[in-house]
Amino acid sequence: MAAALAAPLVVNGAVKMATSTSQAYLEGSKVKETKALIAELCRQFYHLGWVSGTGGSITIKVHDDSIPRPQQLIVMSPSGVQKERMVEEDMYVLSPTGSILSEPFPKPYPHKPPKCSDCGPLFLKAYEMRNAGAVIHSHGMESCIVTMIKPYSKEFRITHMEMIKGIQGHGYYDELVVPIIENTAHERELTDSLAEAIKAYPKTTAVLVRNHGIYVWGDSWISAKTQAECYHYLFDAAIKLHQLGLDWSTPAHGPIHSVNGVLSGIRNSSTSTKARKVGSDNGLEPSRRCIVLDIEGTTTPISFVTDVLFPYARDNVGRHLDATYDTSETQDDIKLLRAQVEEDLEKGIPGAVPIPPDDVGKHDVIAALVANVEAMIKADRKITSLKQLQGHIWNTGFRNNELEGVVFDDVPEALERWHAMGIKVYIYSSGSRLAQRNLFGNTNYGDLRKYLCGFFDTTVGNKKETRSYIEISESLGVDDPSQILFLTDVYQEATAAKAAGLEAIISVRPGNGPLPENHGFKTIKSFAEV
Repeated sequence: MAAALAAPLVVNGAVKMATSTSQAYLEGSKVKETKALIAELCRQFYHLGWVSGTGGSITIKVHDDSIPRPQQLIVMSPSGVQKERMVEEDMYVLSPTGSILSEPFPKPYPHKPPKCSDCGPLFLKAYEMRNAGAVIHSHGMESCIVTMIKPYSKEFRITHMEMIKGIQGHGYYDELVVPIIENTAHERELTDSLAEAIKAYPKTTAVLVRNHGIYVWGDSWISAKTQAECYHYLFDAAIKLHQLGLDWSTPAHGPIHSVNGVLSGIRNSSTSTKARKVGSDNGLEPSRRCIVLDIEGTTTPISFVTDVLFPYARDNVGRHLDATYDTSETQDDIKLLRAQVEEDLEKGIPGAVPIPPDDVGKHDVIAALVANVEAMIKADRKITSLKQLQGHIWNTGFRNNELEGVVFDDVPEALERWHAMGIKVYIYSSGSRLAQRNLFGNTNYGDLRKYLCGFFDTTVGNKKETRSYIEISESLGVDDPSQILFLTDVYQEATAAKAAGLEAIISVRPGNGPLPENHGFKTIKSFAEV
């Protein structure tokens, strides 16, 4: 049955009323194709073990180029129906706000009366908060078991696995983090917890529910399906690595380390923050679980950045933009630069010049972009739009063997030593994550990314702001921020990290700037001192 206005769906206790939708559109080809697609996908997911026993669900927005995504209709699979036997007539059609516009006719015994998916309110949260195009809820066994291995952990973490590349915004060398929320007796009661997790983890495209399953979303049904398959693969890999006694959350996936007999990653209040110094040459405390490294002046000479990387980016802006102008990557870079330049012009920032509209012509647009980028580089501005473009330019340079990363002689040995001790090492730099991966993947000592668990850039916040280090500590999932050591050459960065509760040490390297008198921080001249 269908109606222009039908029964509303209760979402978070509020009744959302439908807007008028024509009967012709509800019965049109776009809606019918989406219904048929969901039925087909549910059959596939049933054979994968994701939606057995009528559990699990999927919802897809009706793609229509003439309608903005937030206003597109929603097709949702029903609850309590054998997923492998579903047909398009079993589907519900909802308004963008969650009102039921079309529902299936009841079927004779032994079929149950039609019921919209219990996951409805959670699906709507993903649509609302992530502007998703599709959401999949799986009860796959892997997604349940992986939340039980570390019963106190609020996150699933894995790095250095090929299938991480299938997750939006991630690469092989990145650490994938998926939040875990606690299960409840009724699915709708998970809505607030899911929303909190989505807000707390702005880069995630999934939320695990302990002992239950996973919610995965994407820009389209293809993106959601691809990511769901990758997540399940990674969960299965983690379970098998655990069975072998290997730690899936470290780059080399070596033996699981323990502190005072407690497996790493499992919280134990009696050993985590109260651990004493162990008898070792460097006096490292077991409670120091992570080390976050700055690059310029800490792992890498400032001269390499100022005399090699910056000039390369400055000299190749025009060539890069001209060669890649029509790619989605460069168009995204230009969009960010336009927004930054508009803001700079309003504030009267020196060196900012207007960027003409695209219809003026590629040559004039590039000329204005080059002028702005040169001014930004000269002023050494730590802004995302510049760093993102520089990262793409350097990526070409590293790929063409025109650039080679440089690290201090003591860095590789320290990375290997920390890695062997089970300490996770991350990079936090004003340079983009892509630039960081390129630098450490192509150094004068070879590829060092095998020792690194992840990369942070200015998208997490300015390096001189305390909030940035709070974000990092929350992302790393430690019991106490003091379990993180931050190494930098910049006093203001060390001060901000300390204010966030991190341990901070200042790196004193050749070419680094002077420090304030009585700065109060421990200093080192080599990583061998850590």
